[in-house]
Amino acid sequence: MEAFPSVFLFSGVSCGDIFPYNGRKAEGGIGKMDFSGKTAIVAASSQGLGKAIAEALAQGGANVMISGRHEEKLRKVKEEIGKDAPGDVSYCAADLTKGEDIERLVKRTVEKYGTVDILVNNSGGPKAGSFEEFGDEDWQHAFELNLLSYIRLIRAALPYLKRRGGKIINIASSSVKEPIPGLILSNTFRTGIIGLAKTLSFELAPYGILVNTVCPGRILTDRIRQLDRIHAEKAGVSEDEVRKQQESGIPLKRYGTPEEFAKVVAFLASDENTYMTGSTLFVDGGAVKSI
Repeated sequence: MEAFPSVFLFSGVSCGDIFPYNGRKAEGGIGKMDFSGKTAIVAASSQGLGKAIAEALAQGGANVMISGRHEEKLRKVKEEIGKDAPGDVSYCAADLTKGEDIERLVKRTVEKYGTVDILVNNSGGPKAGSFEEFGDEDWQHAFELNLLSYIRLIRAALPYLKRRGGKIINIASSSVKEPIPGLILSNTFRTGIIGLAKTLSFELAPYGILVNTVCPGRILTDRIRQLDRIHAEKAGVSEDEVRKQQESGIPLKRYGTPEEFAKVVAFLASDENTYMTGSTLFVDGGAVKSI
């Protein structure tokens, strides 16, 4: 195939019509950046995106405090990602819907490592379902898990982040641009994260703190597998059929990996990021169609 110029403008034509995607998979593992001397808290990091982010930071030499609700699971993750990492990995069991647990998480991090340089706000997804399926208790729980926990973590870590101009990275969802049917709880509160982050980017800039948000699309985690399973059951089809249908709407024609997502977060947390704040990045294979 002939080489093409690097820039094209097409009208009314899909890139896929001209350059069919060849199905190439992502190559390589998590790229290393230098986080030596840095301390990071990664919330909800016993699996999925949080675990991949914690591993990327530890591989770069950061001291990483991982968290989750189940201590035994955290112990296994600590051993798994900490055994070959130049950075130290510790854990603190914490329920992100409880303010006292969040305060304990930050306190234990400071007691162990002296400060907090990087805060990665992350949380599990709330229940799937439509508006009429949920009562006040469901809405309150989703608020506490998916928005208030971010607020509480930032508030608790802020005195330490101010000391050396830290980084705050919030994990949200591609639904902040294109709400996903059947995920009304997530659609509502994930959007609030964007407003929080943008406002904080103004308020915290004088302290040299950079605040950004990263939104995953179809990244292959247990959460996505669960959503595909729910979709399959409701539609009366197989999970493989659901996945093929989902992948057909992604320009790269595949789900992403947690490691690919973690690389983006690692850049935002690194010293290489010196001028990006208040931004919302999408790691979704091009799935979100809006500008």
